[in-house]
Amino acid sequence: MAKAKKYQDIAENVVDLLGGKDNIVFFTHCVTRLRFNVKDKTLVKKDEVDKLDKVIGEQWSGEQFQIIIGQDVGTAYKEVIEETGLSGDGEVPADDSEAMPKKKFSFNRVIDGIAGSITPLIPVLIGAGMIKVLLLLLTMIGALTTKSPTYQTLTFISDAGFYFLPVFVGATAAKKFGANQGLGMFLGAVLIHPTFAAAVAAGKGMSLFGIGIYSASYSSTIFPSILAVFLLAYVERFLTRWVPDSLKSMVVPFFALLIVTPITLWILAPAGSFIGTYMTKFMLWLYSTTGFLSVGLLAGVLPLLVMTGMHTTFAPYLIQTMASVGKEPLFFCANVISNLDQGAASLAVGIKTKHNLKLRSTALSCAVTAIVAGVTEPAMFGVNLKLKKPLYAGMIGSVLGGLVAGLGKVYCYAFIGSGGLFALPAFLGPSVSNLIWFLVAVAVGMIATFILTMVMYKEEAVQA
Repeated sequence: MAKAKKYQDIAENVVDLLGGKDNIVFFTHCVTRLRFNVKDKTLVKKDEVDKLDKVIGEQWSGEQFQIIIGQDVGTAYKEVIEETGLSGDGEVPADDSEAMPKKKFSFNRVIDGIAGSITPLIPVLIGAGMIKVLLLLLTMIGALTTKSPTYQTLTFISDAGFYFLPVFVGATAAKKFGANQGLGMFLGAVLIHPTFAAAVAAGKGMSLFGIGIYSASYSSTIFPSILAVFLLAYVERFLTRWVPDSLKSMVVPFFALLIVTPITLWILAPAGSFIGTYMTKFMLWLYSTTGFLSVGLLAGVLPLLVMTGMHTTFAPYLIQTMASVGKEPLFFCANVISNLDQGAASLAVGIKTKHNLKLRSTALSCAVTAIVAGVTEPAMFGVNLKLKKPLYAGMIGSVLGGLVAGLGKVYCYAFIGSGGLFALPAFLGPSVSNLIWFLVAVAVGMIATFILTMVMYKEEAVQA
């Protein structure tokens, strides 16, 4: 007898509740959520999805429908694919004219396109970043020197996760926009080809068809590839529609590259580099201008951003900053503090609740998930948001903890995917004071949150 799936209810019913397999054009997952893009939003039975077993919550984030599962979302994702035959990471046939419905340009669509292109790469960035943290730790304790062969090898291994971002993004953006994945990687590879990189380093100008090419280093960038592949998807579909079937395999890739590559080198890559560079500069300027206040304010409002899915808008900035600067002072600090404080609020609810045994059990388990793993959706949607006052207490505590982190000028030195206790090593910098300041900030936030929740939350309000 076949073993029952852990997420059987979701795997068997989610596709039908989203309007059927033909209505789904993109399917992937992040750390805690299944993410779907659909052709017709009116076919999605939102309330019925919320009733499925093991679904914590659901919401629309722009054009994307998100089903909140929790830390074990990877298992749910695999079981849905096995049960339904959906293509993982949302691969869309390039010749499917319906795959990308014609909709008006909007900010949400832009964010959705960027997030869909970079979300699959988060494990790469986490792994590469944590290798850098390991190297830092090993050198601090004297186990390695910067001149040792092991150190040098691990260094280029970790650097590869960021240096080759244009190629990685070329592949994931192609899946998101419905272009050929191989051609998407090709465009990314063009941007970091050794000949071009050497010319840029030497200050030598290059040209194509007599038109000069802007000299810039595109290693560790994401926007040039996203813009290039976005254009590639449209060019491919146009050529596929008009080229005879007998010639498509040769003509479509040839002319697609012949058209898109020059435009990329002349216009799109410089524009993408400009966007990435100045987005990072703006955020760092904002941090330096507002000082410690920015970390506190962001930590305070992060629960609201997570609930609406707007926290994903920081992903391009984070990737670009970690790839180019190597450390980040704002979002990651606020994120970990906020996550731990939501866990502290849920913990206080679990301890103070005496009569509602179901709420007590849920609150305590959600607290462990938030504090240890940094997965806050169960605590927020299952406990704090429903009771409201614990949510407010967590937000106030996060403001206080964020202010301390800002005062200590704390930096995060590795890309983190789940901001719980396991994220603390990412704050181990060249000076141990960075981690000490952050631990103090975490303690201030969690203690304040716990005390406020114990004072503000009354169990009688739940029993009424």
